[in-house]
Amino acid sequence: MTPMFPSLQWPDVALRLGLTVLVGLLIGYNRGEHGKAAGMRTILLVCLAASVAMIQVNILLPTAGRSSDSFVMNDLMRLPLGILTGVGFIGAGAILRRGDIVVGVTTAATLWLVTVIGLCIGGGQIALGLAATALGLFALRALKWIERNLRQEHRAQFSVELEENAPSEVDIRRRLAEAGLLIEGGSTSWNGIRKHRTLVFAIREVRRESDTETPAIVGELAREAGVVSLRWRGRV
Repeated sequence: MTPMFPSLQWPDVALRLGLTVLVGLLIGYNRGEHGKAAGMRTILLVCLAASVAMIQVNILLPTAGRSSDSFVMNDLMRLPLGILTGVGFIGAGAILRRGDIVVGVTTAATLWLVTVIGLCIGGGQIALGLAATALGLFALRALKWIERNLRQEHRAQFSVELEENAPSEVDIRRRLAEAGLLIEGGSTSWNGIRKHRTLVFAIREVRRESDTETPAIVGELAREAGVVSLRWRGRV
């Protein structure tokens, strides 16, 4: 017995495409205003591709399965699954490593989310797609503000070049500790020609993500007699 499937009418297709464009623009605007690599156009295109794929699956549903005179199975779910696989490659391209910092993970996750939203809306699960859109916007906007104000553990590297009359290593370690900076490791090198010491410390600190300024103790040490140069390299 051949299963009966309701035919997809053009008003339904127009509604799904319209909602897909709206969702893609809403989430794409959020990415675009933050200057992300995958901005409004990319997000919209990915969401639209997923939606069109599911609309195509819905249209082809009457041809699903295997006819009595054929050994070939018409598996329509391969189309949306292929879309998800392809988006995985796009998401991987959005993730970049800059030194010790990895960026683009949220953008890659957003691409994955809009793909699933597009599949939902294109497949007719409009309420589920809109709910996912609302939750996604909440994660991108509200949770970003919360993350920026949470106190998190960060790491940095602090190096200082000293003359003979500069503060001792013990004194510098003490002052860093008093400033709330935990020293996890360090090394010392000696320049015999210039008679300078270079101290390098691995630092751990707890601060808000929004607190991006260099700790005040660095500026205080820079003004000390005998300090030739210093460098603070922040890392996540």
